[in-house]
Amino acid sequence: MLTGGGDCPGLNAVIRAVARRSWSRGDEVVGVREGWRGMVEQLFQPLGPREVSGILPRGGTIIGTTRTNPYNVDGGVEGVKRSFAELDALVAIGGEDTLGVASRLYDELGAPVVGVPKTIDNDLSGTDYTFGFDTAVAICTEAIDRLHTTAESHNRVMVVEVMGRHAGWIAVHSGIAGGADVILIPERPVDLDEVTRELQRRHSSGKNFSIVVVSEGCELPGAEDQGEVDQFGHKLLAKRGVGDRLGAEIEDRTGFETRVTVLGHVQRGGSPTAYDRILATRFGLKAADLVAAGEFGRMASLRGSDIVSVSLREATAELKTVTDDWYDVARAFFG
Repeated sequence: MLTGGGDCPGLNAVIRAVARRSWSRGDEVVGVREGWRGMVEQLFQPLGPREVSGILPRGGTIIGTTRTNPYNVDGGVEGVKRSFAELDALVAIGGEDTLGVASRLYDELGAPVVGVPKTIDNDLSGTDYTFGFDTAVAICTEAIDRLHTTAESHNRVMVVEVMGRHAGWIAVHSGIAGGADVILIPERPVDLDEVTRELQRRHSSGKNFSIVVVSEGCELPGAEDQGEVDQFGHKLLAKRGVGDRLGAEIEDRTGFETRVTVLGHVQRGGSPTAYDRILATRFGLKAADLVAAGEFGRMASLRGSDIVSVSLREATAELKTVTDDWYDVARAFFG
């Protein structure tokens, strides 16, 4: 199995579940190190009981990860073919990019691959929730709770930048749970005049502090596009984050003292919540079952309370973005 893309709480729980289910069937388990790079370069690591012992509560991934795209590496696909010649099946654990590669390999080569959905952004279609999301929301909510007390003490506006490059699920969920006064997400154009009005209306009503939650992928009016992209064609975020730029705009427009907190990678570090440990475990067991049944080109998925399988092509066809209904829940408490 391999883990690709950004690290995520719950990855090790998936690895543990796949391994233990596979061992029970007499199968050997191998970790492919460093994501798709490991498949290109044949970076294999045997996984036995000793390697997997005690990893359930650990964050990160014991087999490492990269954002390598074999289709953008010289000889990458040929290297992946050589790796598949040594493996009976591959469990690819990742988000849109990692599973997009898996889907393409299955469609073009008939590669024996199944997927497990992983992203703290919760933006993968085909599943109701991805593991890692609950942990990220819990971390962000705790941070917002803590910022409330210092914002109120100093009569400040606190801008909290959270992860979410293309989808604002973390911002919406943590903003609702943390009682944010304004939530800005990539799915909706940012209207700085509207943000200013919301904050001024709140402060004129006697509340002398505010919390603004913003997704890292929000584009502010007038922001310059640097034109740089990663191996999967995603636009790289500006070095000066949206939180800093938004904080400066708010202070200039309102005169309210404003401070910015960028939560960054702390959102996906550390131990996963109980919910994410259980969800990741269920996904891992399902993935191992799909391999045993020879049902390749499929992904483990949460539908309601059931773990089912969906096609990798369906799961990676489009991003799952925040719906109007969800944003309306958040908007009900703005200002």
